[in-house]
Amino acid sequence: MNRRPMSLAIARRLQQAAQSLGTVNPLPAIGGLLERTFPLPEGDRRYAENALTPGAAPFEPSFSELQPGVLRFTVEPLAPDASGVDRRDEGTREMRRLVGDQYGRDALRWFDGRSEAWRGLGPVGRMDYGAFFGTSYDRDGLYASKIYYETKPNQIESLPRDLLNLTNMAVDALPRLHPLFTTIACQRHQGGQRLTFLHRSPLKLSELRPLLEEIDLQHQLPGIMQIIGLALGGRFELPENAALISMGVTPEGPEFEIYVLMGMIPDVPPNFLDLLTLGLSERPRELTALIEWLRAYTPESGEWPGRFSIMSVRATPRSPPRVSLYLRPIEFEIPGVPPNMMMDANTPALGRA
Repeated sequence: MNRRPMSLAIARRLQQAAQSLGTVNPLPAIGGLLERTFPLPEGDRRYAENALTPGAAPFEPSFSELQPGVLRFTVEPLAPDASGVDRRDEGTREMRRLVGDQYGRDALRWFDGRSEAWRGLGPVGRMDYGAFFGTSYDRDGLYASKIYYETKPNQIESLPRDLLNLTNMAVDALPRLHPLFTTIACQRHQGGQRLTFLHRSPLKLSELRPLLEEIDLQHQLPGIMQIIGLALGGRFELPENAALISMGVTPEGPEFEIYVLMGMIPDVPPNFLDLLTLGLSERPRELTALIEWLRAYTPESGEWPGRFSIMSVRATPRSPPRVSLYLRPIEFEIPGVPPNMMMDANTPALGRA
């Protein structure tokens, strides 16, 4: 049996992906976290029980049309036996370290202010996964760092006022929304915060119209429906617990994103990727970047990088709908564990945003 820690395999894949995509090597910045998160041997079944990528090691690369050529990935921090509180605290330490080192004191002060209600300064009740941690790199270094804090309903009031107003509109329009996590992100010249909900009942895409009208994004609904409907072979209704809704505030105005949890869709077309890329045919730069991203995560001995865990579509008032894809790399699937292993409805199975 191979007794090498899985951190070595993930580090090797990230190095190769960075070289393929033309970005900096992320290991000097994030290698310590990978060692603390993946100390067990490759294939150890204990990795499978996680909230990020259940049934596989909790490592999730992603592609974004809005960030072509950027190396992006998310992990569930620390080893499988860590508590949710430990994961939250580890993610916070990594955020503060990277933000302070790379972006300076002003950015760190902004992050500390935004994260105060989620950093354990007061009781929040029982925690499940605690937090996820995401980071991304381009050719110039750290592109962004973000943390996904598990969020309870009683914490929503701690959101910034403009984001709180948006989330209240979302809940009024879609009463079956349940909060999962808030994402706090820092980039080189800006920061942002979002809240992501799980939709707990089936969702017809047309039911998004009242919310999008409320935030002046109704003109983006046809594009959102076209992307999802085409990629899913004509499906315009998502099953129970198959959709996440994320709300944010950007310099362009309100930001809306819908995530489709692919493992919850019973009839994903075999040619899903071909159908999805039809929508990218008029954007050759993004299509080329997607192909390069797939190659970057394809094992040398294989023909395919893995399973798609999530497809998301994001829009703002001035930005038309754009796609992101999230991957369960085939290299890090846990042998003997069903690929559709899922959690309860309070756990997101997402890395994201």
